[in-house]
Amino acid sequence: MQDAAQDHPYSEYPVNERGRLYAPEVTEDEKTWAMLAHLSLLGHLVVPLLAIIAPIVILSTKGNDSAYVADHTNEAINFQITLVIYTVLAIPLAVVTCGLGGLLAALVYPLGLVGMIMAAIAGNRGEFFRYPMTFRFLT
Repeated sequence: MQDAAQDHPYSEYPVNERGRLYAPEVTEDEKTWAMLAHLSLLGHLVVPLLAIIAPIVILSTKGNDSAYVADHTNEAINFQITLVIYTVLAIPLAVVTCGLGGLLAALVYPLGLVGMIMAAIAGNRGEFFRYPMTFRFLT
């Protein structure tokens, strides 16, 4: 866990007992916005593009005021774009493998839910979070 913390762009922050980087000076308001950026993934259940639009709005309104919120919203946007890429790639794979690749497409949703919950909890604790297997378009 320490190796992941050393690769983080904010590696000057302290590491807590769980081995995660955290921002001790972060406010409750910043923690809430960080958590909401990750939970916006649930927005796709109501409006398909809301999962990506909500973190962009949070980034544009709160990201300039807080590096912590900006980090979490960038990570949420990266993860949601990555989930879309995985889903799009799984569709032709399912066709080529006569449906077997469809299992990969079916795994994208649980991956998204578990990752979102872990990130939202970390964001609400004041910890930085990096989703595994995520393409980093925004840093």
